[in-house]
Amino acid sequence: MAVTREDLEQNRLRAALGDSPVASSLLTEAALEASLASTLARLSTAPSGCQDAWVFGYGSLIWNPMIFHTEAAPATVHGYHRGFYLYSRINRGTWDNPGLVLGLDRGGSCRGVAFRVPRDRAEREFRVLWRREMLTGAYLPRWLPTEINGQRVCALAFVMNRTHEAYAGRLPDERVVTCLREAVGLYGPAREYLQRTLVGLASNGLQDPYLDRLWARLQAMDAANAPSAAAEPAAQPDPYLSA
Repeated sequence: MAVTREDLEQNRLRAALGDSPVASSLLTEAALEASLASTLARLSTAPSGCQDAWVFGYGSLIWNPMIFHTEAAPATVHGYHRGFYLYSRINRGTWDNPGLVLGLDRGGSCRGVAFRVPRDRAEREFRVLWRREMLTGAYLPRWLPTEINGQRVCALAFVMNRTHEAYAGRLPDERVVTCLREAVGLYGPAREYLQRTLVGLASNGLQDPYLDRLWARLQAMDAANAPSAAAEPAAQPDPYLSA
């Protein structure tokens, strides 16, 4: 299923999940609006000369931001790093066979892509983000010091909520790769999420050795579980390298 911006604007994703096993995990509309208002209040205290808001993308936002923006630029957040720390029972997995998606957790640094949102569009665009990223409260919205174009600004990022029941913590690579290889959710296969994130990073001149290592192990697991070479057609190119 391809979820569109219009789906989020019309709150269709929430409605579609109303009768699903995850319905009880959804934040109430009141809780979502309160979280959004609190985040926008922080933006409203910025100096009047700061006309825009920045949103830091480190996973699917890199290749599918779905928000109106006037600029996109490589960016670095310090104090947090990217990892597959969130079990996904909706987007990239199911209740019975959860996948994994990325989250920011404490320590280290993370390179990604920041998107400039005009201040007069911030409330509308952030509401789209909240209906996409904050349905279950697995993330916490935070304004983080971020380096963009040689300058340090505060950018909105979604970091892990360590108290959430879907927080996976630091898993061994083998467990991560198994989840990515076997899980499929509302948005498609979990492995596609990793692949598209790698392609999105590469298209912005960025690289993540951790994600590269996971992709290599996933490819190796595919090869190890494939039929014998004699029964297989000629090897196909790596879809990440050819994307």
